[in-house]
Amino acid sequence: GKFIMTASSDTTILIWTPKGEVLASINTNQMNNAYAMVSPCGRFVASCGFTPDVKVWEVCFSKNGEFREVARAFELKGHTAGVHSFAFSNDSRRMATVSKDGTWKFWDTDVEYKKQQDPYLLLTGKCEVTEPCRIALSPDARVVAVSSGTDIVVYNTRRGEEEERFLGVHGQCITDLAFDINSRYLVSCGDRAIRVFHNTAGHRAVVEEMETMLKKTANKATRERLEQQISSAHKALAAIYGKKH
Repeated sequence: GKFIMTASSDTTILIWTPKGEVLASINTNQMNNAYAMVSPCGRFVASCGFTPDVKVWEVCFSKNGEFREVARAFELKGHTAGVHSFAFSNDSRRMATVSKDGTWKFWDTDVEYKKQQDPYLLLTGKCEVTEPCRIALSPDARVVAVSSGTDIVVYNTRRGEEEERFLGVHGQCITDLAFDINSRYLVSCGDRAIRVFHNTAGHRAVVEEMETMLKKTANKATRERLEQQISSAHKALAAIYGKKH
């Protein structure tokens, strides 16, 4: 809660104190600001627009909490057309982007940007793009959701595979998309309604990770703990789908 960010439709981003004083002004040089946000960790602000990239800045404060500067952190480059939107994981170590070029991308942003290290592209997936288009990344970075028009498609981030497809979710175009802080639910809004979905893809990703760990461990106590967790996760999925377990 150290600062507030606002973005106008031109190329201006302003950083404010909670009391309404302007700390800094950023020119994004993206011809327009299509989307902008503050990272969940509170360290970064980012924007995308007409250009095929996402620009990220660090808002720097001293140890005693005084504002120092807004410094360039890194850029996500690789799309061939303007970026519609982007999202951070909860710790800002991963990001996801969706572009007019018909692809979504998953990035490793856990880099030493102060030493000019660039983010790593982990995955590229194809998707339908109908404006308005939004992307959401689960806080644990296991799942990506892309909204296009009134539809939502959910993908895993291990292989980029489609997991779920929800058609005609709203009577009007979806205007925003987000996961809850615990990665249990996906929420969308568009018309006068808010829709909430179980993040079943996230549950399946957790099961897959635990099954992989189970194959690699020889420790009896660890195996028993993993087997119990896998069983509980399967029961949770069965309950969501209304199946007996």
